[in-house]
Amino acid sequence: MGIKKDLLTSRWFIGFLYRFIRLYAGTFRLTVENEQDWVAHVEKGGSVLLCAWHQQFFAAIRHFRTYRRFNPHIMISRSKDGEMIAGVAQRTGWHPVRGSSSRGGREAMHDVIGGLQSARLAGHIVDGPRGPAGQVKAGVIRMAHATGAAIVPFYVLAEKAWYFNSWDRFMLPKPFSKVVLRFDTMIQCEPTTDADLFEAQRRDLETIMRPAIVN
Repeated sequence: MGIKKDLLTSRWFIGFLYRFIRLYAGTFRLTVENEQDWVAHVEKGGSVLLCAWHQQFFAAIRHFRTYRRFNPHIMISRSKDGEMIAGVAQRTGWHPVRGSSSRGGREAMHDVIGGLQSARLAGHIVDGPRGPAGQVKAGVIRMAHATGAAIVPFYVLAEKAWYFNSWDRFMLPKPFSKVVLRFDTMIQCEPTTDADLFEAQRRDLETIMRPAIVN
């Protein structure tokens, strides 16, 4: 088992996985919607925190290489699976920050906040590495408060896809499927020390994003 884990996190395998993802995702008939506004916001000096459900991030990996010029950051768990994802993210031009709500989250959030303040772009999986699916965790609101970043949810819709028997029903679009990567409008969350207002912001984001989940 240890040998298998070492192989799956080796530089060779991660490099292979990155190339495979690029080739596989290159078969998608991809359409990107509503990208211009938030990109212009970053180019003019604003900050953006791109947010997605765990179910849907795979199909965005190849396209997200186009944002490497912004030097973006993303929080990825310290698990073995996270090790592979972090390696792929790094090759895509993103800076992985290791940690999650279950392990090392406080330090990782601090590093992502620093990255947002300097690079003005970061990504975040709102339901974390373990779920529950469809539940926005509080970290995304804390990061938006600390940096003034606009939250931009994005969703992936696939004409044909497989759905795994996992906690998030992970979505893998089928080769040559029509895939839409759609960005939502920018959301500004005013900083607050009021716990009820904070929870209302978290709940509002959850309400906005939840209809995009495929059950």
